[in-house]
Amino acid sequence: MGTQQLIPHNLASEKRPGKISQSGGLLDPSKRSQRARSMVESGSFFSSSKDVEETEDAPGLFRRGLRSTSYRRAVVSGVDLDVPSNLLKGVAELKEGSRSPRPTKSKSGEKKKKKLQTQRTFDSEEDEVLYQNYQEKALHNDSDEDAESREPKADEHIVVQYKPIRTSWSQLSVVKKSGVCDRLSQEERKRQEAIFEVISSEHSYLHSLMILIRLFKNSPELSDTMTKTDHHHLFSNIVDVCEASKKFFKELEDRHQQNIVIDDISDIVIRHAQANFEPYVTYCSNEVYQQRTFQRLANKSPTFKEVLSRIEAHPDCRNLPMISFLILPMQRVTRLPLLMDTICQKTPKDSPQYDACKKTLQSVSKLVRKCNEGARTMERTEMMYTINSQLEFKIKPFPLVSSSRWMVKRGELTAYVEESGIFSRKTTRHQVYFFLFNDVLIVTRKKSEESYTVIDYALRDQIWVGPCQLEDLNLSPTRTTSGMLTSRQVGANHLFHLKFRSNHSGDKVPMILGAELLNERARWISALGHTNNEKRNADRTNSMQVEVIRTYTARQPDELSLQVADVVIVSQTVDDGWYEGERLRDGERGWFLAECAQPITCQATIEKNMQRMDRLQGLETNV
Repeated sequence: MGTQQLIPHNLASEKRPGKISQSGGLLDPSKRSQRARSMVESGSFFSSSKDVEETEDAPGLFRRGLRSTSYRRAVVSGVDLDVPSNLLKGVAELKEGSRSPRPTKSKSGEKKKKKLQTQRTFDSEEDEVLYQNYQEKALHNDSDEDAESREPKADEHIVVQYKPIRTSWSQLSVVKKSGVCDRLSQEERKRQEAIFEVISSEHSYLHSLMILIRLFKNSPELSDTMTKTDHHHLFSNIVDVCEASKKFFKELEDRHQQNIVIDDISDIVIRHAQANFEPYVTYCSNEVYQQRTFQRLANKSPTFKEVLSRIEAHPDCRNLPMISFLILPMQRVTRLPLLMDTICQKTPKDSPQYDACKKTLQSVSKLVRKCNEGARTMERTEMMYTINSQLEFKIKPFPLVSSSRWMVKRGELTAYVEESGIFSRKTTRHQVYFFLFNDVLIVTRKKSEESYTVIDYALRDQIWVGPCQLEDLNLSPTRTTSGMLTSRQVGANHLFHLKFRSNHSGDKVPMILGAELLNERARWISALGHTNNEKRNADRTNSMQVEVIRTYTARQPDELSLQVADVVIVSQTVDDGWYEGERLRDGERGWFLAECAQPITCQATIEKNMQRMDRLQGLETNV
């Protein structure tokens, strides 16, 4: 009646089959795959590294080279089972005549299949790791530790099933069986781990890209919720990026198949960085349109949001949102220099591999700069045209749009203006809206969310800014429209003094400004007062370093977007929980929440980070 699952008596077995381990024994059935996967998703072309032998003790197992799934899945999909003949005797009579007999396997075919399987790089569980969950050791402070030391130590009397979120070189079954680890020095083992990390992380990254294309980009239902232009802005040239990753990974894997102890991969990386990774520049340059399109569709299209939620609930997505897949190429390209720098650290400086690795580091660093510049140029140009259309000049117009100009900070402030009457002086408050660019300050009054009236502007070299004391301003109580007396003591600690030479009148204009928050005052003083980086870079060595533990997305032009494991050299802190700092991997500066990072206390790690910063930012690579 549909309440029980009936299994033919001849197929029943008192012993439940388990998955064959690499050593030939049976594993716990709970470790078997819980769902069927496609060849692309399961990575069958780089899975199991040993041929699985069929035995009488394990009835019901699939033929070698196929993944273990349930009996029900095998019947539905039509997959044939290789089980002892005595168990199939009853079923064979029912199927006789409906199928042709299975051809016997030749010895040459078995040898060929076994050869293909032994050449595969990764063990079968590796395909489960998405790049969003992959953690490169090269990005963390404990990158010098051996892989074995990272595994938890289990109590002798407690059985622990531990599955690492990533596979290291020394954990590969082919490496363990060969015993090559014991014959290498500790330094060479660390170098092999660093080299293999480029391969394994590319494998995980490619797996995530395929999910993005298969589930999101190629979804007809999702495409119907947007225009073709929106679809292009959202996914850009992600297919080209994926193809570049496939070619890159194939060469890396081929090198590993030639010898499990890899001499070098610098030639592969530099060749792809120079000739194959151009799609990354195009994809990163489209980031501003991608983010804007995604936000607009998510906020204004209920159909898009509903369809997207259904796709994100797919088991393959691991409960991760689509935006985490869309930003993968930006994350990957910025991590390559760090991975290559780790290999450089582990390579003896008197070896030819070291010189090749330095050249490769230079090449991938240039690639990252091209990607950053492409994204930055597109964003700045778009912002300039938008702001220029929102400004209304009551004075002589200023030509705003320029390829060499970009936004530094914008926001609304309170201006305290001293007015002189016949018998007394009083201080009144006015709201002003500042647009601060790298070379000019524009003072406006806000008319609406998308309209501003320009009242003055000044060049950056004509600006002076500093903190303001309470006694510098007459903060006597004033009567409001409701007749109540109020005090301006609130926010008095957030005042700062600004002087600039007016560009349209030539007069010096003093302004005392107030910010609502303490961190806003500090950020305005920092943005207005620093016209060069000489002073800011002077105390790098003695500055605090922090490691990012939570992703932070910039919301203002003066803020810094950060990824997990980024290292930032902090140049300024504010009491209400904000840091200003310089991102180690590319030298970008900005503000971010202090709660997203934790201080680095190990002095050896701090010194290594400073050396890495010099290499990544050009002192050794001439980038």
